[in-house]
Amino acid sequence: MRKLAYVLLTSLLVALVGCVTINVYFPEAAAQKAADQFIGTVLDKAKPADQGNDGKDEPKPTEKPGKQPSAMLLDLLIPAAYAADTPGTPDVRIQTATTEAIRGRMQQRFQGSLGALFDSGAVGFTKDGQIAVRDASKVPLNQRAEVNASVADENRDRSALYREVANANGHPEWEAQIRATFAKGWIERARSGWYYQDPSGAWKQK
Repeated sequence: MRKLAYVLLTSLLVALVGCVTINVYFPEAAAQKAADQFIGTVLDKAKPADQGNDGKDEPKPTEKPGKQPSAMLLDLLIPAAYAADTPGTPDVRIQTATTEAIRGRMQQRFQGSLGALFDSGAVGFTKDGQIAVRDASKVPLNQRAEVNASVADENRDRSALYREVANANGHPEWEAQIRATFAKGWIERARSGWYYQDPSGAWKQK
């Protein structure tokens, strides 16, 4: 009888873990906050984003005395992803050696040619977190190849950024959500007069 009860309990816990694993929590608010900090340092020449919690201030888990074996088994089986939905967990990690290198290149572009291209309306933010040449006629003919190369370099870095942030947080499957979060942030932080695409792909001016 006791063996049967143990088997039933184990089966229940395995089923619970399966449900939790399928419903991996994407911390949208934390991701938007992290994206806004990154974007701000690129577009506004602000100080580098907060490097995040290094774990020193995180509350250390305390072990409760007299924990039953079934409770200990439950602790082992519930994945860490489920805990991400609880208060007090670290924010989305966005600072790695790769993202810092990307940040530096983006800052240089926006402080140089890209900023002027956005100001003129030649280039705008796309709905998928990239940039695109919106009006090539605003670029002198002898500079168009250079502008196209700069846009391609920027988009290459953007794709690498979204992939790196997802990987750095242990969830490569979040890449599309990270991209969408950044796409929203780029448009929201665009300066007055800059162009962006609405959800239908039409160009709008802020």
